Amino acid sequence: MDTQLEELTDYAIKYASDSGAQYCDVRSEEQERESVLIENGETEYVRTINDSGIGIRLIKDGTWSFSSITNPKSKEQIKKAIDEAVKNSVHYAKNRKEQFSLYPNPSIKKKIDYKVLQKPNLDELIKIGTMCDKIISDTPKIIKSVINPWYTNNSKYFVNSEGSKILQSFSDVVIDMIATAHEYGITQSVNITEGGRGGMEQIINKDKAQNSAQKIAKKASELLSAKPAKEEKATVVMNPDFVSLLTHEILGHPSEADRVLGKEMAWAGGAWWKGMIGEKIGSEKLNVFDDPTIEESLGWYNFDDEGVETKKTTLVEEGVLKNHMQNRETGQIFNVAPTGNMRATNYRFMPLIRMACTCVGNGDWKVDEMIKEVKNGYLISNMKIPSIDMKRYNWSISCQYAQKIENGEVTDLLRDVIVMGIAPEFFQSIDACGNDFTIRPITNCGKGDPMQSMIMGNGGPSIRGTATVKSVN
Repeated sequence: MDTQLEELTDYAIKYASDSGAQYCDVRSEEQERESVLIENGETEYVRTINDSGIGIRLIKDGTWSFSSITNPKSKEQIKKAIDEAVKNSVHYAKNRKEQFSLYPNPSIKKKIDYKVLQKPNLDELIKIGTMCDKIISDTPKIIKSVINPWYTNNSKYFVNSEGSKILQSFSDVVIDMIATAHEYGITQSVNITEGGRGGMEQIINKDKAQNSAQKIAKKASELLSAKPAKEEKATVVMNPDFVSLLTHEILGHPSEADRVLGKEMAWAGGAWWKGMIGEKIGSEKLNVFDDPTIEESLGWYNFDDEGVETKKTTLVEEGVLKNHMQNRETGQIFNVAPTGNMRATNYRFMPLIRMACTCVGNGDWKVDEMIKEVKNGYLISNMKIPSIDMKRYNWSISCQYAQKIENGEVTDLLRDVIVMGIAPEFFQSIDACGNDFTIRPITNCGKGDPMQSMIMGNGGPSIRGTATVKSVN
């Protein structure tokens, strides 16, 4: 972290307090991002972006206000931003009817450097990206390969008026890949994202990127001769990649306390299980948690953007709704401690309650045993596109491919498949969870107004339940 940026951050806290703010926190951030886009053997671009700035959040007259500054250079810029924020709070406080307070949080002073085994390197990213592109392009019937490797080096300094000073430095390395096949008027695409928090080891270890490139290219080609699915309600066995998006959409988002309270209803929706803490919402096989302490996932961090230390939070235990994800404000409303889930895309935005690494808990079933018991059903593989109602009650999620299960055997490959369900009915139908727990990287979760895109982890094991399956066409 640049010394001048740190000094301006510390100054902002002092000036805000001197200006009469009841509370203030300041996040200064620096990010270096390098990325490359490779399509069909051609490098479309190599891009480097450096960004730094300060986000200032304060309470004056019981009302929040926020201001941000890109690449600040002087105390005068800080003063101007805080003066404007204080003025806004005073103005909007006149019409504010509700009062709020923050759940107590200890003062923390800490510096954390997250584990990086192999420093991110653009030349190495290009090399890996080129290899993956060749693997995909050389596969029969492939007409397009798109490879987008990228990394970020990040430094985040958090200070608040309660005495906390927390500096966190970390790197993320990710590769996005799409393989598109075409023949006889039919086009099929399969995509995958690999990577996590750390260095080049996130995509180099065990040739993870190359193996994934080979798998998606092969599957895209095979899907050209796959069958559509007939519509029926049946037993489904969902693989961990599909479960990660299912978890994200119908377990993670409705667990965010701001949605539960209806604070996001206007632009992002609410939660169907509002007021149901302690009630049974699924089968006893269903266990769900959010855990920012899982190392190497894209949701790994030790302190959130309110300076709250992270921990594993049980959301659902044996089918019973136990907790929501909380910030300091909602924690006071629910009379529970904040869970460390307050995050912003960067310094330009107010933080929101966000998933870190929300997962369905592991089970003890072998996947082949789960399949063997199915007389008529489907093996659902890999996430695609979700469509969920405002309260996360009715849902449909398309998968990249599926396979028919007949008398315990996996048979026909199926394309263009959508899986649909009603949240409580589906949760109640879950009768088996596999022992193949996997965390997948999510790089584009949107929430808020203005919209913020966030990276995180989601995951779980293979799960078995009942849902409606049909073809897109």
